[in-house]
Amino acid sequence: MSDPDLTTLALGTDLTTLGLNLNSPDPLYKTFGSPWADTPPRPELELLLPACYSVQVARCHLGVFQKFQQETLFYIFYSMPGDEAQLYAADELIARGWGFHKELKAWLMRVANTEPVMKTERGERGSFWIFDVLSWERVRKDNFNLQYDQLEVRPQVLRGGGKDGG
Repeated sequence: MSDPDLTTLALGTDLTTLGLNLNSPDPLYKTFGSPWADTPPRPELELLLPACYSVQVARCHLGVFQKFQQETLFYIFYSMPGDEAQLYAADELIARGWGFHKELKAWLMRVANTEPVMKTERGERGSFWIFDVLSWERVRKDNFNLQYDQLEVRPQVLRGGGKDGG
């Protein structure tokens, strides 16, 4: 091939002719912008975050959760997985008579003023409210069979300086 343009297209270009040191341990993007640029790329901007954005967020306090409505506690529980607030919301829901069913992955509570149809050491059958996340409402389930070992244990949360499991 005698045409240098066709040779470049077919065989490529020796990158060292463009001023690149391919043996350099440093990244190439800092010294090489493109094959069509005559100058190296502009240096990266070092931006500093203004001090007004460095706000210390207050930690959760267990007493605040006692003031929340039930729906707010469910929202916190389902929208903040792994957060300290999720534990506090779960603790408050349990304090209000709810229990988290491990298998159903749902909160449930015995319907007020009802007695279990059957009750043993291991469980009971009766009427329960189950919080449905999809419809975001309580759904009544009559003749529901609850095994106590399917209920999650109460979370360990800090109460006034010490650990208390409730």
